[in-house]
Amino acid sequence: MLTTYVLRRLLVAVVQLAGITLLVFFLIRLLPADPVGRLVGLNATPEAIAHARASLDLDKSIPRQLGIYLGLDREAEGSGILQGDLGSSWVTGSPVAQEIGKFLPVTLELITYSFLVAVLVGVPIGMVAALRPRGLVDRAAFTYSLFAGAQPEFWWGLMFVFLFFSEWGLAPAPLGRLDPLTSPPETVTGFLTLDALLAGRGSVFVEALHHLMLPVLTLAFVLSGPIIKMVRQSMLAVLASDHILYARSCGLSPFRVAMYTFRNAFAPSLTLIGILYGYMLGGAVLIEQVFSLGGLGQYALRSVLSLDYPAIQGVILVITAGSLLTLLAIDVIHALVDPRVAQ
Repeated sequence: MLTTYVLRRLLVAVVQLAGITLLVFFLIRLLPADPVGRLVGLNATPEAIAHARASLDLDKSIPRQLGIYLGLDREAEGSGILQGDLGSSWVTGSPVAQEIGKFLPVTLELITYSFLVAVLVGVPIGMVAALRPRGLVDRAAFTYSLFAGAQPEFWWGLMFVFLFFSEWGLAPAPLGRLDPLTSPPETVTGFLTLDALLAGRGSVFVEALHHLMLPVLTLAFVLSGPIIKMVRQSMLAVLASDHILYARSCGLSPFRVAMYTFRNAFAPSLTLIGILYGYMLGGAVLIEQVFSLGGLGQYALRSVLSLDYPAIQGVILVITAGSLLTLLAIDVIHALVDPRVAQ
């Protein structure tokens, strides 16, 4: 039953990914902008413009461009996305897949650690707030969730830089993932902390964690607010259900009642976490900019500003695939917790 459910969800995800890929391809070519003019400059000769258009395949019809992009045009050189080739950047000339492989782990490391901290903080606070409504923890959690979401994340990032670096000297300067004079370890996973451990460089590991402290704190501070709210509301709804009232009347300990309640309230909270994780794949650009991390968000922004079609399409494809895989993982976890979901 679970295998059939997973295969069905995978099929839906593939169809969604294909639809978004085609939609992005056509919509990006409807933009009222000229990528050739951006690349060759305003004073380029007609011959230079024509040569640039031909080299980028923009002189061909839209269906022909789509065939080249997908890798179905036998007359075109190279392969397409059906063969795993995202094309080459019009700005740098490097393969888009190679560039994304360089920037994506930076964003994944940032948001993964941020969500770990946000979940470890938000879930217990939301549980305690729901178990003792209108108590001190509940009121403090409500105030905290409103306060954390009252300002955009880049503003909190700037404030944390001012306090923890400028005023108190507890954090390093926001100049990247390592100190300028530190040589990074050999890239294996792309996660700087893991690569430092694999290379046996403990000092680099500590330094990488030190540089991640402020950006992770910033994102965790903002993300923990909605997680606390969702856990609290889900727990309150389950606590009012008949089976929890029956469990209490049977004299079960408050801890066991809390565990039963959280298990039933787990699904909505997990869904919110998964949606936020998928969103942050491309939504952490401002935090990456504030702390000079050079992640996928910054790469996507540069690609959009330079009208680099292959890079834009590649970033959207990777973010979409990552979001769909995250939602698929959430559905599988739901099915494991509650087998009725897979029916």
